[in-house]
Amino acid sequence: MTVADGSAWRRCSSCKREIAFGATYWVCSVSTCNRKRTGLAFCSTSCWDAHLPLMNHREAWAEERRAPTREAHLREQTAAASAPQPPPAPARPAPPPPPAPALPAEILVVVSKLKAYVRDRSGMNTSDAVAEVLSAELRRLCDRAIQNARREGRRTVMERDF
Repeated sequence: MTVADGSAWRRCSSCKREIAFGATYWVCSVSTCNRKRTGLAFCSTSCWDAHLPLMNHREAWAEERRAPTREAHLREQTAAASAPQPPPAPARPAPPPPPAPALPAEILVVVSKLKAYVRDRSGMNTSDAVAEVLSAELRRLCDRAIQNARREGRRTVMERDF
């Protein structure tokens, strides 16, 4: 997470203050906090302390680091941008869908929550038959999402599949 105008290296993951180029900052010793994708950086040990209750680490400590200079940071960005991109992995064919077992037509929504929502939103009551109709519509939506995930070769249905 680079500061957009280039005035600082990054922002603190806790308080969002800028961490200047060449300044001292702290990172969490836990590997999941240090991954490139996560990349937590803290401007002070008190900001590092603030993330501990959220992350629920059993054993962790703050590791002191030094931010790169502006020139070193620009070199890293240029090298990353000009590095050859690996060829995309060949698309694996989607496995054929398993035969759909006969599933019971269970209600897929929490009826009390549905009725409370309709009442709060409009002051209206909700028929019990609405839950069956809504569950059937949810099944259709889920079946389409399953097909979309399968077409992309994934075994996980994600929000973008809907």
